[in-house]
Amino acid sequence: MSEFHKTRRELIKTLALATAILPISNSVWAQKKFDKNPFILGVASGSPTEQSIVLWTRLLDDGVFGSNLPNVPVEVKWELALDREFSKIVKSGVSLAVPALAYSVHAEVNQLPSNQWFFYRFQAGGAMSVIGRTRTLPAADQAVAQLRLAYASCQQYEHGYFSAYKHMLAENLDLVLFLGDYIYEYGPGRKGIRVHDSPPVISLDDYRKRYVLYKRDKNLQAMHAACPWLMTWDDHEVQNDYAGLNPGTFGPYVSDFPKRRAAAYQAYYEHMPISSSALMGGIDGLMNGSEMRIYGDFRYGKLANICVLDDRQYRDPDICTPSGNGSSIFDPKTCTELENPNRTILGDAQERWLAAKLKDANKNIWNVIGQPTLYAQRYFPSGDKLLIWNDAWDGFPAARKRIDQALIDNKVKNLVIFGGDVHENWVGYIKADYNKPDSAVLGVEFCGTSITSIGDGGKYLDARLAKNPHFVFAEATKKGYGVAEFTPNALTVNLRVVSDAQQEDATIETLAKFVVRSGSNKIERLA
Repeated sequence: MSEFHKTRRELIKTLALATAILPISNSVWAQKKFDKNPFILGVASGSPTEQSIVLWTRLLDDGVFGSNLPNVPVEVKWELALDREFSKIVKSGVSLAVPALAYSVHAEVNQLPSNQWFFYRFQAGGAMSVIGRTRTLPAADQAVAQLRLAYASCQQYEHGYFSAYKHMLAENLDLVLFLGDYIYEYGPGRKGIRVHDSPPVISLDDYRKRYVLYKRDKNLQAMHAACPWLMTWDDHEVQNDYAGLNPGTFGPYVSDFPKRRAAAYQAYYEHMPISSSALMGGIDGLMNGSEMRIYGDFRYGKLANICVLDDRQYRDPDICTPSGNGSSIFDPKTCTELENPNRTILGDAQERWLAAKLKDANKNIWNVIGQPTLYAQRYFPSGDKLLIWNDAWDGFPAARKRIDQALIDNKVKNLVIFGGDVHENWVGYIKADYNKPDSAVLGVEFCGTSITSIGDGGKYLDARLAKNPHFVFAEATKKGYGVAEFTPNALTVNLRVVSDAQQEDATIETLAKFVVRSGSNKIERLA
């Protein structure tokens, strides 16, 4: 047997071993004690349903992957309780933290009561994790009075402090919707406030170390421990502007980009509270270009259904970029390939899945789509020309038209799209035809600013707003997150921004507040 095939079979077994929940045995208490607490990356939960939740942690010693940890699986006990004192334990079990998956734990706890808050913790080698708080979703047929979620994206470590999460903790949230760029793959020296000295990430070990850098941030850890997260990614989890199996831009040339992507995807799985079902072909499958399915939907009773999309893994490459690779801003009249009806940003399978979900959309009061970038058309004026940026949905107009047509055909009501990526706040309407002011409004969009990642400073913002009248608000300098509160009668959105992301003690304020009343498709500004 070749070494490759041996490794492949071992990885299949590893995934099965790591995701199994074992009965509690005496061995979990008898294993070697850790000299230092291995739970320094905190805890997290995610992928909630009405009856299940994924509990995550990763064992790490001294902040360096694999240091002083045994090169054998480690038994990790987890407990889920109704109270912080753990006097009312609902479920408990043992999961294996295996070296091949960086000693990460993904405990998939099932058969839980719906619409219930819990507390959870982990134990291993005499050490105890911090306590996390999580919840299951309401049953699909349950009437729900309220859902509060925060949406956020783009947290480049070098550009500032994660003080936004310190303030997000006080928002009394049910869920966090994270829309991509959890890490940045760059080397040091890019306008750094918190400078790291690691080179651009390429290998699996590189990506693991970069996640450690980010996840040791105490504010980020605290927010992960506060409630479940719904997760998707954008480009920087792999490489700037990558598309599918095609490399992006910046950083050293890599001869085998699929191998780099596989390493990035594995590291993402190891550090996120997502189900093992995301690994469609197992860990070994990633090395062969297999998908890692992170798109899905989360039904919050009768109140809302949240479809979370992946617009990186399956997209066609950006087109009409002068260098032939990566993104650019250009005149769409000069790019004949732009209208190619076969171009996709979601991939055929995900498009079909979303279309099927939209057929059932009106079972919900609110229909929510979370995806990584700006959905609505946005022109960039330049002299007498109107330019577009091809790395957002504007670079895939035929794909957007197909989604729009599904919205029209199914008469989807109360559509709300959340996005990120652009490092600016944009609020506006989804239109059937952006070039016709009186065309139908299909829904509303709230595209968020970044947690820290800087932009161009907004010097062209007024001109852009003037050429894009379907947007009612934009701001380009403030950093933070959005808080969306859904009730049967209305959606209220607060754009929350920190005073200065480059200061650890930044304060928080409301930049603007909007309401969309159920059935109106109208954005009203309240503050």
